[in-house]
Formats: sequence, structure tokens, C-alpha cells
Amino acid sequence: MIDLRFGPQVCGDVAAGTAREWLVTDGLGGYATGTVGGLRTRRYHGLLVVAGETPASRRVGLVSLDAALLFPSGARVRLGAHEWASGDVDPRGFELLERFDLTDGLPRWRWRVGDVVVERELAMTHGRPCVAVVHRLVSGGPVRLDLAAVCTWRDAHGERRADGPDPRVEPAPGGAVIESAFRLAGPDWTPQGQWWLGAHHREEAARGLNPDEDLWYAGRFSGELARPGDTVSVLAWAGDLAQEPPPATEVVAAARARNRRVVAAAKPADPVEATLALAADAFVVDTATGPDVVAGYPWFGAWSRDTMISYEGLFLCTNRADEGRELLRAYAATLSEGMLANTADTGRVEYNTVDATLWFLHAVSRHVTVTGDTDLGDELLPALHGVVDAHVVGTRFGIAVDPADGLLTQGGTPGTALTWMDARVYGVPVTPRTGKPVEVNALWVNGLAGLAELTELAGRDAGELWRLHGRAAAAFRARFPAPTGWLHDVLDAPAPAYPLGGAAQHDDDLLRPNQLLAWSLPNAPLEPDEPTLRRIAAGLLTPLGPRSLSPDSPEFVGRHRGGPAERDGAYHQGTVWPWLLGPYADAARRAKMSVDDLFVGIEAHLTEYGLGSVSETADGLAPHGATGCPFQAWSVAEVLRVRRTGR
Repeated sequence: MIDLRFGPQVCGDVAAGTAREWLVTDGLGGYATGTVGGLRTRRYHGLLVVAGETPASRRVGLVSLDAALLFPSGARVRLGAHEWASGDVDPRGFELLERFDLTDGLPRWRWRVGDVVVERELAMTHGRPCVAVVHRLVSGGPVRLDLAAVCTWRDAHGERRADGPDPRVEPAPGGAVIESAFRLAGPDWTPQGQWWLGAHHREEAARGLNPDEDLWYAGRFSGELARPGDTVSVLAWAGDLAQEPPPATEVVAAARARNRRVVAAAKPADPVEATLALAADAFVVDTATGPDVVAGYPWFGAWSRDTMISYEGLFLCTNRADEGRELLRAYAATLSEGMLANTADTGRVEYNTVDATLWFLHAVSRHVTVTGDTDLGDELLPALHGVVDAHVVGTRFGIAVDPADGLLTQGGTPGTALTWMDARVYGVPVTPRTGKPVEVNALWVNGLAGLAELTELAGRDAGELWRLHGRAAAAFRARFPAPTGWLHDVLDAPAPAYPLGGAAQHDDDLLRPNQLLAWSLPNAPLEPDEPTLRRIAAGLLTPLGPRSLSPDSPEFVGRHRGGPAERDGAYHQGTVWPWLLGPYADAARRAKMSVDDLFVGIEAHLTEYGLGSVSETADGLAPHGATGCPFQAWSVAEVLRVRRTGR
């Protein structure tokens, strides 16, 4: 594992300490997360955030445990940290931190007050919504430790106000039950019951969202730290409230041991791969239907496109193929009219992507190729043939094979954005990409070849699949190269001067990274092309990955910042996407280009934003500040995959 350790100059500075976030997960979609300095900057920050029926339907429970040291002299020193709507930051316990470290994936804070040093460790129980917080006296003492339990019970995407009903707090052995939803247990519980008004989240303010909420001070735990080695611990858990978890110190020890096993099972080649392997573990969750993938923390749930792009990195590169097999089987069961369900964060099962199903074909093919699991290939073969048949005759949203050239077209429905570039502003797609997108057709050519190979492995005739593949590949090679020296992003798109469905069409030659799949996929339609890839790199490549649009385009937006409309407008108009390092590295290697230095920036990034993980996005302009989710599945998965396959 790489060294993730920060001293007082980072921990004690508001800006530096809040720029870096940590994450611990429970294997169910719930988590604990916050900043290095302990100041909550997001509505999603908390010590017990519980997943509901889906990973996306989370609720925040235990917000914080505000520590205070009581000395024999009567002096009281507060170690917590909050920002308020007034602009005040009080208390400022981060100024007493001498170190924060992330060891075996678990956060640890170390406060010093004179000769008294206290450490806090935090862990969650895998497979249960339970957090354990252990405080240990390292030196000095005696001293008494008070822990204020600051609580709420609300949707993770919202806030709760004091003008509503007070949270219900009922006594329970060693503590209390809050809202009949989660339980607190620790030493010497004293009920309180008081609203703390106007807690402020600076990151939500920066994102143009409501930044303030009110918090409930439910009560206080207290314990004596008489000599070095003494501990004071608190547990918080949801689910079966009557079943008490193991002691907090055992929860921490078990989590540390499990994280080490996860890393060892992945057989990493170096500390960076070890760090990425543990980061990957956070996204693999157990649900009522079996294994699934959280697209990103702290706000995303499961999305089929993200899951399938991430599949090889999360499952095959970490020796979790058995879990992956069950996931692929479960997703296959959602196929309808040849399309994979996109179980979005709305909680509804929607069929609204043109590429998720094609990524599914790719994931199944890679699973069988890497593992030799031909039984799964045979089992899913009828469903996969059904996908191709449905696309040939046509399915939802005008998705169909064009009989004129064998390429796949999509769109024709106003307001739809079906590719991965699917952002909307006030309901209007920013990049509808109606027509024949380049990566969709690269995936189509790749999927047909992969399915043909699976069909032949099963001893069946694949002649028709190879015919479809040959025709589509030939049309791809003939039509996608543009006079600009790279590939068209979309063919047969509605001309800008015409409404959707108008007679006039054009071929969009904006420089975007989607074309990388034309060289990167196992059965890519194009041969390696170093000059073209160098042109693409010159226009798009940054230290954290390719931009989504070249800076010389009039539509380029260099900062992924501001309110929802501003951010969505920039999302695919120049914003950097680290997951695209995967396709770029594959394409470059096939062209015999060196990528030895490609990951220097992203490896340094592991210490800059979501600690030990890779962000969703970054600004298109220097210094390429990270944006979006600090912990993103496909970013981690693709970086891990291409580093491993490059060995």
C-alpha cells in the first residue's frame, strides 16, 4: 500500500485538511466518510450512513462523535470540528492534530495536547451496517474523554431542520436507539436532546446546493483514560438492533485483517496496485439480488454501464471471478428487448442506454476469456444472441442496425441522451449524439466478434455473426476516419440547423476521446495508428486522463464547477475523465507507443482527493482539480486493469 500520512500542516489547515477525504464501507452500499481534518464539508459526511433497499437509497444516522478531553485541572479541550452558517468554524480540533494516516484502508487520527496524545481509529463491519470508533491513550494522562453523539436520520441527499419533529430517542443498554433506525452503545451514556442549528457544508455551497442543516445532540458517552493503552469505544449500528456487534476493538481488528486479505488475494505487483485493489473492494457490494457495483461514493448507486465498464478491473483483476459470475447472471436476467436494465439512482428500473448492453457483451466475453469459464458462456449464449437479434431488427429509442451499412444507430427521440455522455441541463441533453456514435459502433463490432467466439466455443455455427461483424467493421473503417486526422465522433447526426428528425445530416468531427475504443477493444475495428493517437493525445491528454472535448473547440468548458446546470453543462464538454486512461493506454500499447509515464499523475492523485482512490472527474484546465465523486468505480477499475495488463 502507498503511504497515506499527513502531518499538522495538512491536518491543521482548513483548506488542505478538507481537500482530502477518507472512505470506509460496509459491503452493503453504506459507509462512513469525512475529511482528514474532521470538518464535515458535505451533506454526505457521517460516521454511519446506511444503505436502504438499493445502494443509492442511503440515510445518514450518526453524524459525528465530537471528542473533548477533561483534565484533572478542570481544563476542557475540544477535539471536534464544525462549520456554521455564520461562517464560524468552531470547535477547531483539527488544529491539535499531529497526524492522520490511512493504514490498511482504515483512518486514524492522532491529537496532541501537551504531553497527552490520543488516537482515534474507525472501522465498519463487512456485511452489516455497523461502525466502531476506538479512542486510545498513547501517552500522558490521566484524562477523561467525552464523546458527544451528534445525530440525524434523513435521506443522504437532503437535510433535516429543527422546525420539524425532534428525533425519537429511546433508551437502550449502554446508550440509545435513534428513530427506531440505529442504535448507539458505549460507556457512561448521558442523554441530552438539543438541536445544533445551522451546520454548514462548504462543498454543497460550492455545488450550488442547500448547504445548511440542523443536527441533534442526542447524548454523551464518557470514559477514563488513566494510562497509555486505555481505550474508550463507541459502536453504532442499524439493522437488527437487538443483536449487539462484537467489541469495537474486535471490529477494527477484523476489518484490518479482511482488508489485508483482499489485497493479498489480488496479488498486486507494487504498492500502487495494492492500494487500487483495496479501493476496488469498496465498490463491490452484496444486495438482495447478489453482488453489485456502486458506481461512486458518496452519492451514486448502481448503474449498469458503470458496472460493465468496471467489470474486468473490479472482478477479474482482483481474483473475484466467482462473485463476478453471479453478477453477470443477475444482470442477464434484466435483459428486455435486447437491452440491459439501467437500475438508476431513481430506484426505477429503466432501459435508457445504447451502450450498457454492448459493454455487457464485452464483460461476458472478457470473463470467459480470462477465466476459461465456458459454462457461463454457454449458459448466457441464448440471451446474448437475443441481444444481437433485437439490435438487428430494432429496439427502444430507435436503436437499430442500419441496413445500409451494418452500423448501429441510435436516437430519434427528443430529450434522450443514450451514450455515456448523457448529461442534461433543464431536461435538454448537452450532447445527444444522435446518429452513429463512434464508441457505440466500436463496441458493436467488438461485441459481434466476441459473441461469435463464444458461439464457436459452444460448438455452434457463428457464420451469421461473423457476416454481421465483417460488414460493420468494413463500414466502420470506411466511414469513421475524418479529414481532420482523427475519427468522427458521430456519423449521420442531425445537422445543427435542422430539428431532430430533419432531412439534413452531417458527420460530427469534434475531437473527443470516444474514438479511443476503435483501437483499444480486444476485437477493435481499426489497426494501431500512432500518428492519429498522437494527435488525440496532443488535444486531449492530461495528467489525470483524457478530456471529453478538445480545448480548441468553441464548446469547450475548462472548469467543472458551479451549480447543477453549470456542472452538467461542463460534464462532457472538456471535463477530464480518469476512466478513459484505460482505453488510451490499450490503444497506445497496440500502436507500440510507450505509456511508462502515463500513470505518474494519477498515482500522485491517490493522495490528493479521495484518499487511496481515483475521482470521477477533474477540470479540463490546469491544475486539473478533481471534481465529482471522490471515489469512482470505473476510474479505479480502469487504472488498475491497464496497470496490470501492462506488466
